Amino acid sequence: MREKVTITDIAQESGVSPATVSLVLRNRPGVSEETRARVIEVAETLGYQIRPAIPTTRNGRLQTVGMIVKTEPNIPARANPFYSHVIIGVEDACRRHGIDLLLSTMPVDEHNRPLGVPQMLARGAADALLMVGTFVDETILSISSRKTPPIVLVDAYSKTESYDAVVSDNFQASWQAVEYLIRRGHRHIGLVGSEPDAYPSIRQRRGGYLRALRENGIAESYIADFNIIQDSGYEPTRDLLRKYPHITALFGVNDQVAVAAMSAAQDMGRRVPDDLSVIGYDDVDLAENAKPPLTTMHVDTVAMGRAAVQLLLDRIDNSDSARMTLTIHPAMVERESVAKARQVRLPRSLGSFAK
Repeated sequence: MREKVTITDIAQESGVSPATVSLVLRNRPGVSEETRARVIEVAETLGYQIRPAIPTTRNGRLQTVGMIVKTEPNIPARANPFYSHVIIGVEDACRRHGIDLLLSTMPVDEHNRPLGVPQMLARGAADALLMVGTFVDETILSISSRKTPPIVLVDAYSKTESYDAVVSDNFQASWQAVEYLIRRGHRHIGLVGSEPDAYPSIRQRRGGYLRALRENGIAESYIADFNIIQDSGYEPTRDLLRKYPHITALFGVNDQVAVAAMSAAQDMGRRVPDDLSVIGYDDVDLAENAKPPLTTMHVDTVAMGRAAVQLLLDRIDNSDSARMTLTIHPAMVERESVAKARQVRLPRSLGSFAK
């Protein structure tokens, strides 16, 4: 395995002093363009990861932030029930700091991987970027590292540890949601909307579900595996309840899935919450308007957007500081979709079950 490339290695290979290499890599003045280009070329050839220059205005602040939001088939970014509120938070923070905001969308596949490079990114139109709801490695690696601006990830993920990020505490909040069901007497709890190789936030929610069961001595788990981009969860919920009719509660990995699960259960003759309790995650507008209104974990998505802009500003003021991840802690919102566990009343076609 090759040792880490140092400034001295780059200096020896490019025929300049280590001090000159340092000036180039930190994007400082005092170096000719010819020398700068040679040092950057040598550094990239040797595999040295060049930290992107931090663009600033005369007063040391950002001028333009580009926000790249994932889009799923038939769901515009501003119509996405989760990311639309992130956008509101970003817009608010940029307005208060006098920053121009450029918004672009990026189509993703069913695994949240980019299907192309947005023109904003390819043209280098923004001084800094917010990447929202996607994996960034494939996109960023497709352009030159010299053109890559500072980046903050918002509910987005990377295989490297090169970026600041704002995320939800998915694992702990999901553990809390399932603990809440267990405290209400439920022992047969299903998870709706998950795959072992799902997007990281969904995997973390699956992990929180499993840990809550394990810590409470519950051996049985009931999981409806499916891709939440491709499927609403209606049919997988029906299949799960047919196979395990003694389930008394469901945890949906997001509110859309939870509401689809409620609809499926109700169409099977299960009353919510009398026969089946349901809890969701995110607290999008749909949750409050569901019938019955959905108990869920509230994620302050507006705060996520504001925090992302603040991380960019902090990165400018402290360009050499360690990478930071800011975690938003969701809070329980109790509505009407969860009740204490009781004997399950099943339609005659499904037989009977007593706890």
